[in-house]
Amino acid sequence: MSDDQSTIDAKAGPVDRLGQEYFELFVSAHPFTATTFGVPGHDAEVPDVSAEAQAELGRRMASIRDRAAALSPERLDDTDRTSRALVMHDAQAVVNTVQARESEWQLGSLTGAASAVLGTVPKAVLTDARKAADYAERCARLPSYVEASAEALRRGMGDGLVASRRLVESTIATIDGYLGAATDVDPLLTPLEQVEDAAVRERVRDAVTGGVRPAMARLRDVLRAELLPVARPDEKCGVLHLPGGEDIYRRLVEQHTTTTRTPEDLHETGLRLAEQLREEFAELGGRVLGTSDFAEVTARLRDDEALRYASAEQIVTDARAALRRAEEAVPDWFGRRHRAPCEVDRMNSAEAETSVLGYYQPPAWDGSRPGRCWLNTSNPGSRARYECETLTFHETVPGHHLQFALAQELEELPAYRRFAYVTAYGEGWGLYTERLADEMGLYSSDLARFGMVSFDAWRAARLVVDTGLHSAGWSRRQAIDYLWESTALSMGNVVNEVDRYISMPGQALAYMTGRLEIARLRELAQSRLGSRFDITAFHDIVLGSGSIPLSQLADTVDRLLDGTAAPADTVIAD
Repeated sequence: MSDDQSTIDAKAGPVDRLGQEYFELFVSAHPFTATTFGVPGHDAEVPDVSAEAQAELGRRMASIRDRAAALSPERLDDTDRTSRALVMHDAQAVVNTVQARESEWQLGSLTGAASAVLGTVPKAVLTDARKAADYAERCARLPSYVEASAEALRRGMGDGLVASRRLVESTIATIDGYLGAATDVDPLLTPLEQVEDAAVRERVRDAVTGGVRPAMARLRDVLRAELLPVARPDEKCGVLHLPGGEDIYRRLVEQHTTTTRTPEDLHETGLRLAEQLREEFAELGGRVLGTSDFAEVTARLRDDEALRYASAEQIVTDARAALRRAEEAVPDWFGRRHRAPCEVDRMNSAEAETSVLGYYQPPAWDGSRPGRCWLNTSNPGSRARYECETLTFHETVPGHHLQFALAQELEELPAYRRFAYVTAYGEGWGLYTERLADEMGLYSSDLARFGMVSFDAWRAARLVVDTGLHSAGWSRRQAIDYLWESTALSMGNVVNEVDRYISMPGQALAYMTGRLEIARLRELAQSRLGSRFDITAFHDIVLGSGSIPLSQLADTVDRLLDGTAAPADTVIAD
């Protein structure tokens, strides 16, 4: 980290000093995340997943949380009260991760060493000699990280903390696919296309062929010979079957929703929403497909080959066109304008095989890399055309890219506020914008609007499936059956999604929980203000504080509506 960011500002107030301390500790412990966000100073590093390092991280984060809690909120202004709540939430989230010992049992398409090495690390953008040298150093250190990750899994095994068998099997398959491909197409070599220095290129190649690939082979062998025989069966894939699992899940639910809602309450909410969405399926199905029967509608959406893509290139083309339409519409719906550009690209094949439909990578802090939506274009014949636009709006504009880019550009806020990520806020906004895109007139057809309805049903079903797996003790088959019967997702996507929920307990609850709260706050503002309500100003309020817990977002909107915070007229039309 550069000198002006590496020390805590003595002139900052007590809350911001704690926030800076948290941020520096977090990016040091999570260097891959630091690189993803473009935070300088950690591009050569790899995470330390040793038991000692994890314990120290948890201790220091707990200290930050406790010191923030000790600050009296009554003595703080509105900004510092929000910052205090964020610091407490973010520090507790890391404590949860350490106490749950996630590095010792988590595997999946978005978690674990294989995911990091094959999916996250290769997305480095090497725009100068320093970044290239740092990338070469990171690649040289990756074998030790992979070996340490294998040792972490062994520690977990010793205490009964083991992954689901299906996740172990899929990780083995991912590594086998990686090792079976030619070295020339190794995803870790992809960033070298930007590098002219022959010595750096050679160092990376040597690290990959002589270090990373053998280390990945050894990790695979540990998974196959040691972990697979003791892995949890499909009937016990939920986190409640781990030692202390019920407490782990309770804390993760609170972390990802930023509420005190119980798994039972969230489960019932999902069931109710899923039933309501069947009516919307029926209405749209009658208009577009000539049938209002839910089962017939979902069967057509899944089985009609005319609704599938013929090529990966067409998926990317349609997504880019949707992004362009959204960017052109931004001024009518948002007062703030984001500066960072956004691009759409394809996941590498090693990552895509077991990955999700798509995800977003924020722009670099220094502007060296745009925001990017990574799409899964593997087996395009299985990809539904009606899903593409909804996915694009969620991941790019008006969804995550607009959200992240604006947050990074809130120069009046310290770094820890601009780069925070609270799951319920972030994913709640992404889901909210899928419906907002319809209001904005962005969907190209009624068929494309099926993506919006289908994705809504999918996120409602997440409330049911996540709590079913991790609280009610559902089997993997029960989860697959419910998601299949309640959505229009293909079986391949259903399986990948369920395995994702198994690997990331509680995370899937954030989407609908956050969306419902943002929608509630909008309805509140519209009710209170009537004709004075300004949608652009409302959106600026929601996005104007960066990523914050839902309770703080509600407080912010309430204060502005009550006129107790300046500017009091920001949701009132001129």
